[in-house]
Amino acid sequence: MIRLVFAALGAVGLILLAAFVSARLVRSRTAGTSIRMQIFLALGAIVFAFAFGLGLLVLDRIEARATLLAEGAARDEAAAIAAIVGGELEGGRASLADAARKLELVRGQGDAAMHLALLAPDGRAIFTSGPEPGEPATVFVTAPIVVAGQRVGSVRVVKPTLAVRRTLEDFAPTVLLISSVLGAAAAAAAAVIGRAIARPIEALTDFAVRVSEGERRAPPPPAHGREVQSLSRAIDSMRRQLEGRPFVETFAADLSHELKNPVAAIRASAEVLADGALEEPEEAARFVARIQEATTRIEALLGDLLSLARIEARGVESAASVDLEHLLTAAVERARDRGAVIEVEADGGASVRGDAQWLARAIDNLVDNARVHGTKGAPIRASLRARDGTVTLAVTNRGQIGKHVARSLFRRFVTTRADRGGTGLGLAITRAIAEAHSGSAECPLLGPPEVQFLLRLPEA
Repeated sequence: MIRLVFAALGAVGLILLAAFVSARLVRSRTAGTSIRMQIFLALGAIVFAFAFGLGLLVLDRIEARATLLAEGAARDEAAAIAAIVGGELEGGRASLADAARKLELVRGQGDAAMHLALLAPDGRAIFTSGPEPGEPATVFVTAPIVVAGQRVGSVRVVKPTLAVRRTLEDFAPTVLLISSVLGAAAAAAAAVIGRAIARPIEALTDFAVRVSEGERRAPPPPAHGREVQSLSRAIDSMRRQLEGRPFVETFAADLSHELKNPVAAIRASAEVLADGALEEPEEAARFVARIQEATTRIEALLGDLLSLARIEARGVESAASVDLEHLLTAAVERARDRGAVIEVEADGGASVRGDAQWLARAIDNLVDNARVHGTKGAPIRASLRARDGTVTLAVTNRGQIGKHVARSLFRRFVTTRADRGGTGLGLAITRAIAEAHSGSAECPLLGPPEVQFLLRLPEA
């Protein structure tokens, strides 16, 4: 019963292990073979080959040892019977035929377990009992019958080794279970080793992605190990180089693109006024309004750029304890004055250390973003929580962020409301303020049905 349980456990273990490996290999066809899988396959192959070879070696040595013991016992038994028969044949008192009849009589009296044969000098069998030599799971030994120095016949003893084979078959479930345990140990070891190797690579990959998305102040992840430290320093050096000329060129190109439309509007309106529109009061007023609108947009754009450059270059110049609940309440009141419907949930004592004006700017940007982009008339939820040393501000509105801007929300000049005065710098400023306060800004929900922005800052 115990052997059956071992066999069942071993079989189930091997099936689960095979299913796990198969599923990983199927997934690797599309996503590529991970480092964890490569380590597992290599380690699993080594462990399986070792366990399989060791099992075969053990079974082979057991079988060889059992066969050797059976041959030794058969040899001793054959020598003893040959000596007894030889003693009876001395002096001519009996013949081989008489000895054969005695053996037949003994078998007839109940010794059916006799596995021997009495052979004449020419090899002819005079008496046989038990399996024939050469049958599976048997060993045999022949001993000569010597009388007066002459060989008058021989005794052949046959020993079955079926019990040994059955014993080996009983060992098979145990070997199977041991192989399953070793396979599971290999999987666990591969998971630990693969995780230790893959985790710093994944962290560096995430760091590189954040840098590519414009998070220039992103700190490199902590590195352990000489090779990973060298790779981390190389990537961080590349990040610092990206802040130089390539970044200036990209920034200048983006700024030129953003200024093109309002400057073109001012030029066109000025040309129309110069061509005679000044003589028509209504037309003149309309084009002057266009100039004022374009000027306002340029002023807003330059003001936001100046704010972004200041917070990125200087960081937080004066830090003090700031009550975020008070700043959130003020931002919500300003948004309600503009017609927004906002629900607020706040924990008391949500304080951080930083610059109150910059933090108020970040909260205003998030609330204003939800008011402008959210579904018209739907309520906005703003919640403030302090947990485990981190203050989290969540601003949630109903709506959806388009896929074309989902990955570049916090980059400069990314906006979907340029026609309503948006500069595309609000979220970029918010993230810069968060990073200057050792925090982060992210968008975990892109909708539908809801869009959510999070501002996380270390608690004071």
